[in-house]
Amino acid sequence: MSKIGVMVCGHGSRSQAAVDEFAVVAERLRDLFPDWPVEYGYLEFANPLIRDGLDSLREQGCDHILAIPGMLFAAMHAKNDIPSVLNTYAARHGLNIQYGRDLGVDPKMIAAAGDRIRAAVEKADADNGPVPVHETCLAVIGRGASDPDANSNVSKVARLLWEGMGFGWCETGYSGVTFPLVEPCLEHVAKLGYRRVIVFPYFLFTGILVDRIFGFTDEVAARHPEIEFVKAGYLNDHDQVIATFAERATEILDGDNAMNCALCKYRTQVLGFESEIGMPQESHHHHVEGQGANAPGSNVEDCKLCDTFCTGACRLVEGGHHHHHDHEHSHSHSHEHEHGHSHDHDHPPYPHSDHPLGPESVRKYLSDGE
Repeated sequence: MSKIGVMVCGHGSRSQAAVDEFAVVAERLRDLFPDWPVEYGYLEFANPLIRDGLDSLREQGCDHILAIPGMLFAAMHAKNDIPSVLNTYAARHGLNIQYGRDLGVDPKMIAAAGDRIRAAVEKADADNGPVPVHETCLAVIGRGASDPDANSNVSKVARLLWEGMGFGWCETGYSGVTFPLVEPCLEHVAKLGYRRVIVFPYFLFTGILVDRIFGFTDEVAARHPEIEFVKAGYLNDHDQVIATFAERATEILDGDNAMNCALCKYRTQVLGFESEIGMPQESHHHHVEGQGANAPGSNVEDCKLCDTFCTGACRLVEGGHHHHHDHEHSHSHSHEHEHGHSHDHDHPPYPHSDHPLGPESVRKYLSDGE
């Protein structure tokens, strides 16, 4: 008889706090699935790796593994990198690994987000006096991806929160890769005339990017002292988030596991991303597996622009430009890092990397020495 195990697949972070928070998901799922072993692992930046978690499940006798991406939306990591790792491992060890879908736009996730925002509003009211909701603007900040479908989901979450909670206005921004970035988003919000702005990072866990979002919030707030900027907490291990993770595992067995692929840039002609149809599933993280927050002696370089190690997957630099690091790379299908390896892979350029509110504008923070 087959033995089921659950594998939670994360991206990984250089932030130890983020790694610790992600581990809590597996701990809480173990309480919900007492009859199923639950393990977790990362693509990069942290240990254990995904294959380490799979090894543990296999050693516990599991031959049927329900693998779920520990990610809010399905972009390159969920669509390409994680499936590549899982498929390779399944073929090598003869396991039945079924892959679940991202957390996605889900009523439970919206409820969790609403709770985080509501808590921030209540604290601000208690500290500084109440501000009518119609005189408050909500700014929802997503991770940002090179996948327009994933980015559009952040906008949908923002709209559901806006309409559900009744804020006077709402804007959507992103921490990187696409546009508008955090600072131009908040500067735009400051022009709208609202007394209070709630800045809500729609992120699962803490990390460099959440810190940066709040840093930009402080900068914009200092330039606009007439506006009250309030920082809402990220999702973390809210009960509804854990419930969504659990549902993503059980629905694999229930047969209700289809991702919404209608606007997937790898399947259909999405405006501006036509060249990416049919790209093969392959992981671009093998060369930095296990390096990062909890890896002694790691030589991961600190990219000033994003929370992703500088590989060709970084969409902040296009058209042959280079990060101002001690290593460089371009999108000419081949590049070599200083940590002693080379690899070839193709990444079509992000079509709007030169957008004035987007990726290229982050460069100024490098020149400022940040």
